[in-house]
Amino acid sequence: MQYLKIMESINEQIEAGLLTPGSKFPAERKLAEAFDTSRITLREALSLLESDGKVFREDRRGWFVSPSPLSYNPTNTDNFKTMALKAGREPRSELLSSQLIPCPRNAAKLLGVEAFTKVFKFERLRFLDERPVAVTINYVIAEYFPRLEEKNFIESLTHTYKEDYKVLYSQTRYHIRTSSLQGDIAQALRATSGSPAMLVERVNHDQNGRLIDCDLEYWRHDAINIQSVATLTQED
Repeated sequence: MQYLKIMESINEQIEAGLLTPGSKFPAERKLAEAFDTSRITLREALSLLESDGKVFREDRRGWFVSPSPLSYNPTNTDNFKTMALKAGREPRSELLSSQLIPCPRNAAKLLGVEAFTKVFKFERLRFLDERPVAVTINYVIAEYFPRLEEKNFIESLTHTYKEDYKVLYSQTRYHIRTSSLQGDIAQALRATSGSPAMLVERVNHDQNGRLIDCDLEYWRHDAINIQSVATLTQED
């Protein structure tokens, strides 16, 4: 089928380095003309490449070749900034909203608290090399961190906990699943509604065993590569 041939052709150009990471494709009309096909058929090919993490689309800006994904190791306690810098990437974070609110039901379930317990809700936009790649939503139990909203937590809550409250993460539980980008999250990431995403849910305990916060990380699915290393012991 034609869309499969177009997909294979574009993929071969990416693999050969003829299309470089972050480069922008011509407008759909011109690209369709180059392949002597319709825009509908072209979009089928590009959608398959997007599902495979080879290309991504930004709303009203067009299609781009996906950069190499950031290695995301759930067993590593590095924060976003440190993780990105170790990979030779340029990280940046932007605060989208900061509120003291009654804990919503979904967060209350993760935190194991009563609904309407006071929590800080922080939404941050994460950038890699000036590309928006993730929206993180943190719910922090307010009684453990008085006046947290006045601290400089935008780059790293982990650092703020340590420096201002002498609190350290000691245990984190992860739940990772596929999802899609919708509403304000899609808009912040310059993605079209329904674009594929990776959702990382984290529930965090401090050095005293207290469950102190949880966060939901909505990543463009091509921007991260989930991986970890397991050390196996030999049984007699």
